[in-house]
Amino acid sequence: MRYLLNPHTDPYFNMAFDEYCLEHDIANEPFFYLWQNRPSVIIGANQQVHTEVNVPYLKAHNITLARRVTGGGAVYHDWGNLNYTIVGATKEMESDYPEYARMMQQALQQLGVPATLSGRNDILVNGLKVSGFAKRVAKNRMMVHGTLMYDVDVEVLSQVLTPPAIKLEAKGIASVRSRVGNLKDFLPQFADIHAFRSALLRTLSGGCTEQLPCISEKMLAEIKQLAEQKFANWNWIYGHAPQASLTQTAKLSCGTVTIHLCINKGVIEQCCFEGDFLGNLPIAQLEDSLAGIAYERDAIALQLAKHNIAAYLDGVTAEELLRVII
Repeated sequence: MRYLLNPHTDPYFNMAFDEYCLEHDIANEPFFYLWQNRPSVIIGANQQVHTEVNVPYLKAHNITLARRVTGGGAVYHDWGNLNYTIVGATKEMESDYPEYARMMQQALQQLGVPATLSGRNDILVNGLKVSGFAKRVAKNRMMVHGTLMYDVDVEVLSQVLTPPAIKLEAKGIASVRSRVGNLKDFLPQFADIHAFRSALLRTLSGGCTEQLPCISEKMLAEIKQLAEQKFANWNWIYGHAPQASLTQTAKLSCGTVTIHLCINKGVIEQCCFEGDFLGNLPIAQLEDSLAGIAYERDAIALQLAKHNIAAYLDGVTAEELLRVII
């Protein structure tokens, strides 16, 4: 199988690159490419950000958040992770998809890894998940893309994919938490991820050294535009999210405060405070002011700054309330 080279590490560009390769006639034959992202969390097309991601941790550690066009669960990418994409024609998805999925399993086996397929979209080694993959079809083409955990920082993965302890019910698709492992532990012959990448490229290509023609400047410009206008856009990352109901409770100086939020497409639709708290002004005024605000720290902070929060909740500052809301 011939291949493309994709040296880009921007998550938004790479999400756009995948979609572009699927939806345009790049080649009249199956092809693949290997690629990496800078540290990032990539959520599935149908997921709610706040059920899957520890957003405060993500922002504090400069980890990029992106949404892909395929389903499945949230994944963490860093420099110890290698991604793959396979694109080709399909006449019957139900029969073609397993064949595409088996390509990576078989390639790992050829490199000496006892890889097995598990469930809908996982590759396991000795019971540990080392890869997750997802699919999408456009016209008569299918794309299968996935992760390969070679030497991923599992501690960061665990932190960023564990949402803060809040009660949140969402209509989106929740990730299934799995025991994970790194392929490095099963591939002692490789010095680093670069050696692994080179060997995997040779294996998947069957030793073929002939690349597909490079992406043209025109195509590259179109992919960059798609990345900027769609994949880096707040409306796609947060606003595409399904509806969710969130409940937060805290003991503050005014008493116990429970906040119920209905979030739809990343925006607060309804807000309700309840509890034994004390305050001078009707809390409904504050509730109404939060409706229509993006469920994002900066947007909520800006709105709270317009009010004397202590007038609604005795002795409570805007910053204290902000920490309860998000």
